[in-house]
Amino acid sequence: MRHCSIRLRLITLEPCCCHLPCREHGDAVLHIVMYLKATRHIGLRFKPDPTRGFEDYVDADFSGLWSPTTAASDPSTSKSRSGWIVFYAGCPIIWASKLQGMVALSTTEAEYIALSQSLRDVLPIMDLMTEFEQRGFKVMCTEPYVYCKAFEDNSGALELARLPKLRPRSKHININYHHFREHVRKGLVKIFPIGTDHQVADILTKNVPQNVFVRHRVKMCGQ
Repeated sequence: MRHCSIRLRLITLEPCCCHLPCREHGDAVLHIVMYLKATRHIGLRFKPDPTRGFEDYVDADFSGLWSPTTAASDPSTSKSRSGWIVFYAGCPIIWASKLQGMVALSTTEAEYIALSQSLRDVLPIMDLMTEFEQRGFKVMCTEPYVYCKAFEDNSGALELARLPKLRPRSKHININYHHFREHVRKGLVKIFPIGTDHQVADILTKNVPQNVFVRHRVKMCGQ
């Protein structure tokens, strides 16, 4: 069997596609099987680093599936895709790649929604780890409190997350996606900028060049 591309195709399998699959979905399944066969020797390697706490890498692809030929018949193509991977002690514990529930109106909004979605996974685990610490269990973390570093590569999303000011173009997302701001204000969640070249979650939102995919895969899987 010829060596397949390292890149994985990201497609949306909506409920209607499960009972009405088309050729594109079949090609995507074959592509995934080829990748899995060619990389069956690769798996997760956990090497806990006690100096590191929670790390949340978040990215979004703004309307990456939009196509003028299918937009009229498939509204989901206007939605953006969120991708995130959560590390604890340097080991991946949560990862996801999914379409956003609402249509984002800008790249900033798409990135901010992805950040909010990822922290919905992180915050309950942080609370659990904090309770473990209070009950005397040893918790690996770099600070006396459990915290999460969320890495974002969009400056607008960073500003929106850090500052309480509501802007006319973003006030409509106040109720659904500002839930973590109190944690940011208290210092329990710390948001840092990161270059796109180092954004591990980039491969969970879109097709990337093979060398980029391999570099991020090593970061995620340890090999």
